[in-house]
Amino acid sequence: MTDFELEFGTGGLRGILGEGPGRMNLVTVGRAAQGVAEWAQSGSAVIAYDTRAMSREFAEHTARVLSGNGLRVWLFPRPVPTPTLSFAVRRLKADCGVCITASHNPKEYNGFKVYGRDGGQITLADADAIRKKISGLVGSVKIADPDGASLEKTAQNVPDELVARYLAEVEKCRVTDIPCDVKIAYTPLNGAGRECVELTLRRMGASVVTVPEQAEPDGNFPTCPLPNPEEESALELGKALCLKENCDLLLATDPDCDRVGVAVNHHGEMSRLTGNEVGVLLLEFLAKARNAGNNGGSRPVAVKTVVTTPMADAICEAYGIELRNVLTGFKYIGEQIGLLEQNGEESRFLFGFEESCGYLSGTHARDKDGVNAALLITEMAADYKKRGLTLRDGMESLYERYGRWATKLSSMSASGLAAEALRQNPPKEVAGYPVLAVTDYLGGVRGLPPADVLEYTLSVGKILVRPSGTEPKVKVYYLLRGVDVEEIDADFQRLYLGRDTP
Repeated sequence: MTDFELEFGTGGLRGILGEGPGRMNLVTVGRAAQGVAEWAQSGSAVIAYDTRAMSREFAEHTARVLSGNGLRVWLFPRPVPTPTLSFAVRRLKADCGVCITASHNPKEYNGFKVYGRDGGQITLADADAIRKKISGLVGSVKIADPDGASLEKTAQNVPDELVARYLAEVEKCRVTDIPCDVKIAYTPLNGAGRECVELTLRRMGASVVTVPEQAEPDGNFPTCPLPNPEEESALELGKALCLKENCDLLLATDPDCDRVGVAVNHHGEMSRLTGNEVGVLLLEFLAKARNAGNNGGSRPVAVKTVVTTPMADAICEAYGIELRNVLTGFKYIGEQIGLLEQNGEESRFLFGFEESCGYLSGTHARDKDGVNAALLITEMAADYKKRGLTLRDGMESLYERYGRWATKLSSMSASGLAAEALRQNPPKEVAGYPVLAVTDYLGGVRGLPPADVLEYTLSVGKILVRPSGTEPKVKVYYLLRGVDVEEIDADFQRLYLGRDTP
């Protein structure tokens, strides 16, 4: 048993499965659900889950606790993509939502994510309120039907018709009418995305072959111990299938299908695109389509996080798009959609993306959407193929036009960084490049709420440092132009973080 308590954070709970207050189990999930119920007070909730070990059990237990506290509960009868939950909360006019998932973490993990009535992940204030409810719990949680014999009395199934509506909204996100004459190798990484992604791509006219070893739901992830589409190891089987079947590209969704990884069959060689590269490719593709449609003259809005490539700034300037930079976390992108909606300007939203393979072009959800992204990437690949080009060709064209930005994310144990020491003694130079400015987001900058982020401006770009919101890690983001990012990473870690890069 662990000697610490699993703390409810900004995204809810996430931890290793096991016994004790520091692990994900029925007790910690039940306490979290009780906290959510007391925060919500009344009304209704929607619950979804992915294919991980214990996900179904945690979802049913959450349903019993919420129902035991008087909430009306809808429960998805099978694993679904996380963005489907965001859509369902809005469509059913629920007061909150819960998704049982640990996204792209290894098989030992699971999580408990909470959504507000807007379909977005809860705000910092709401997370703090729920945390206080959990810490103040006295006695047992309230459970409807504690013996678990009649779940149907405590929760009603989300109807299949709602998933069909979600897919219909995703399909509305197409921006061209070109035939999608492309062949896609696809892997759901044993997660929840297969049904929705395959159906969507085939309706577009694309041919889809799915990695057989990773097609079926399996929380053990036997062929991809790190089921993260950002990891090369997770894409190996898919890349091999892509070449074998002579597909145009590989798409990989993570276990809860809110992120998409991409690798391109570039003249017989597999070339992986980073999250930043896919993001700027989609941004320009959508910008060109919006300009062609002329959209009544209203200025489109794109949203990205502060740790995402500055190449997006140049693209938005070229196409007359308003670009909004927000803190890390897709909930902040969702908030911007909500602000547009409040002002009757929802139609201005063009695209939101973050470097960690999260994308959204529609307003049907308030979270990143792997199904929506798969549709857009496939449509974009078809557009390039029509011109005899691959997406790698397209990326090289963007580099020629907007400059060759290099990006990298380095992660390390939280103990590897004394954040306060960096605040007190900021670096003067990195790899010979003087630090021109230091920005501490704790004080709130550029209209953003306070955040534990440090930013160092160099003549060749920026370095940002922040703790992870879901794991005991510190993350360093390099957003640089025309330099060797590996050299700068090695020097920054060696000089200022007290370690050598592997």
